[in-house]
Amino acid sequence: SSITQEMLSQACLLEERDLLKLFTFADPKVAAVIDGKAPNVTFHVEVKDGGLFSVFFANCEQRTPVSFGMKVSAYNLVGPQGRKDYLSIGEGELDVMYWVMFGLFAAITASWAGLLLRARRTAGSVQYIHWLMLGLVGFKTLTLLSQACMYLVVQRYGSPHGWNWVYYIATFFRGMLFFSVVVLIGTGWSYMKPFIDENTRKVLMVVIPLQVFAEIAIVITGEESPSIRDWATWVNILHFVDILCCCAILFPIVWSIKHLREASETDGKAARALEKLRLFRQFYILVVVFIYFTRIVVFLLRANLADSLYAWVADAAYELAYLAFYVWVGVKFAPNTDNPYTKLRQEEIEMRA
Repeated sequence: SSITQEMLSQACLLEERDLLKLFTFADPKVAAVIDGKAPNVTFHVEVKDGGLFSVFFANCEQRTPVSFGMKVSAYNLVGPQGRKDYLSIGEGELDVMYWVMFGLFAAITASWAGLLLRARRTAGSVQYIHWLMLGLVGFKTLTLLSQACMYLVVQRYGSPHGWNWVYYIATFFRGMLFFSVVVLIGTGWSYMKPFIDENTRKVLMVVIPLQVFAEIAIVITGEESPSIRDWATWVNILHFVDILCCCAILFPIVWSIKHLREASETDGKAARALEKLRLFRQFYILVVVFIYFTRIVVFLLRANLADSLYAWVADAAYELAYLAFYVWVGVKFAPNTDNPYTKLRQEEIEMRA
């Protein structure tokens, strides 16, 4: 917003004419608190016209420290009885959206678990990667549940009451499993080869923890005020690290495609290698599109729809992208004895990236 840009440019907000000045230290009520004549002071602001309002404190005296405590309670009065709704503009729909997505992912989790249990009767059809995929979709479902509960509680009480920490923890494990599964699928681990090569191990040990850290740091930083020193710089750095790590996980898929292309030129393996090569090319394209959409398109949506009634659309697009990605990968790599990509053959054990 324009106010955020002014804060980042170190301009004094008190000189802005279009802003509503709630109070200054010259106000008699505030002065009474400073002098110790009153324990506190309360200000009420009732907004008649609609719009998005934010509360900022501006200290335009350079190198002058200021310390005080302040509690802000901002809400809308909805319904005939004037019930308090603490969600901001564009966030009221997030509650319903996350509950819907939670229901969809819960159904996917149950379906995948049932598929694995049925497929266990067929020897060799269920691989370790399939159980990791179950853990991934389970933590994704828990993440959506924590977000739905968090917005529901915030809407009613104005504070998440601990649900934000449940979301952070679930997001950490979901992030670790998501990029690990993408890398392991891209290298053909467990269903094409039972080992993890050295290059893939480096990606798992270095890139993925860094990416998960950047993703969680982006969420926490986004909840902070832009008035914090170097806030915009850190936001840009974290987004850059996130995109860089996402691009780094593409290398194991490229290595697998290269090996399959070489194997397709070998007599006796051409047909199977060409089938797998076609699948890995599709998987590579899907991952590229997924990264581009969730890291760039959604970022632009959030920037353009911020402070509007349709701010929730960016989050909905983000979750729908994850839903489409999970469904496609689940269909293509489902445990099935008729699926040539999930059969472990002795000659493929020798394959190394």
